[in-house]
Amino acid sequence: MNTEPELLRKPLKDEIFEILHKRIVAGKYAPGEWLRQEEIASQLGVSMTPVREALDLLVSAGLAEREPFRGVRVRQLSPAEIVEAYSMRLLLESAAARLAAASITQEQVEALCQVLNQMEGMVTLNEMHSLRLLNREFHLQVVAAAGSSLLSRIYNTVANAFPDWMLYEAMFRYPELLDSSLRKEHDEHRLILEALAAHDPEAAARHTLEHIQNLGKDLHNFLGIPSQEIQAKEQALAQMLLVGRIKFLAQG
Repeated sequence: MNTEPELLRKPLKDEIFEILHKRIVAGKYAPGEWLRQEEIASQLGVSMTPVREALDLLVSAGLAEREPFRGVRVRQLSPAEIVEAYSMRLLLESAAARLAAASITQEQVEALCQVLNQMEGMVTLNEMHSLRLLNREFHLQVVAAAGSSLLSRIYNTVANAFPDWMLYEAMFRYPELLDSSLRKEHDEHRLILEALAAHDPEAAARHTLEHIQNLGKDLHNFLGIPSQEIQAKEQALAQMLLVGRIKFLAQG
């Protein structure tokens, strides 16, 4: 029986939720795979009740979906849902970076630097579990630095709908692109961090937009999401932001 030590610190359902969340993000459970209560309870050495409660939390967080009379499985995202999550990341993360640049503390900058340093050089299959979790942690910390708990909660839901685990897995089907893709990602994170540390809202927002847009290209290159659908969302979002800015400036 494999009892994981994390189960000693928090309410049991929350601990199990975090473990399952990490497994999904790390790709240990594939999209569409069933999450069997009995199997999970046996692996963790717990009863069925907290596992069932943890699965409910996964459904609420958007990582899993419940099929009546069948159970709970990892969410299988459609191309339309993936593009929607991508567009929301463009909107929320650029706004968060802009806000964070104005108020980020030295302690928060150092925490982001630590995450980024841990990610550097991770390119092997055995390192993908840690890399995925650290990548998500970097983005969550940037959003948290914006200082809005509501924004953080909304972003967390959006992040759960974005198939970052699918992207990392797909990269290994293109080994000739893996190293360059991961190093590019690291360089983009570094530019975001430098803009935040310099308290430069415009640069932070710009580098964040460029980084997420490159993820949009990865959605096409690695997951086969039609580029025209991605570009249509980008154009609609750009037009919406432009109109909103013009109206705001006119009111000012």
